[in-house]
Amino acid sequence: MNVILLGPPGAGKGTQAARLATTLEVENVSSGDLFRDHQERDTELGRLARSYMERGVLVPDDVTIRMVMDWVKVPGRERGFVLDGFPRTLAQAEALDGELEGRGGIDKALYMKVAPEELARRLMGRLVCRGCQTPYHEHSSPPTEPDRCDACGGELYQREDDRPEAVKKRIQVYTDETEPLIEFYRRRGKLEEVDGGDSIETVERSLAAVVA
Repeated sequence: MNVILLGPPGAGKGTQAARLATTLEVENVSSGDLFRDHQERDTELGRLARSYMERGVLVPDDVTIRMVMDWVKVPGRERGFVLDGFPRTLAQAEALDGELEGRGGIDKALYMKVAPEELARRLMGRLVCRGCQTPYHEHSSPPTEPDRCDACGGELYQREDDRPEAVKKRIQVYTDETEPLIEFYRRRGKLEEVDGGDSIETVERSLAAVVA
């Protein structure tokens, strides 16, 4: 089964993508994972993406699509996959559909809906270790010692894009980008909506139920 997991920043897509992939016995990946992988390996696509990012402009859709398709085409992934947070725009969705035409296309687009107030609470409470990048949350998964990582003792910090003004902007940008995307999959009968505001375990069961 080929599945995409949609949802705003803070919806918990990363956590649920990994759990859903385990349930479906397939692999999962996010566009962020792909960007990091290509840049760490210094591939042609990684260098191309970096050239845009260093100028502070969005990486073109065709570059991102090529990264996604390179990953999808790896032997063994013909059994299916879970894409986390990709596509994000209508143009990306249409391009992905074209690329996957000979592989059965997308079976399900799972949309994790979360109220803006809950998203803000989740995002503004996030902390990350400067050393090992272990994530924490002030409310749901705080460190044992304030401002210190349990894993390596490193300093915890709040990312710039998790600060209040940045959070509001991220949510609005996502909403503006995603409305046409949601309709795209709804018209094709592939959209399933799940309440992403529930507990991790409840959301996991809801997602598993709609792909069963």
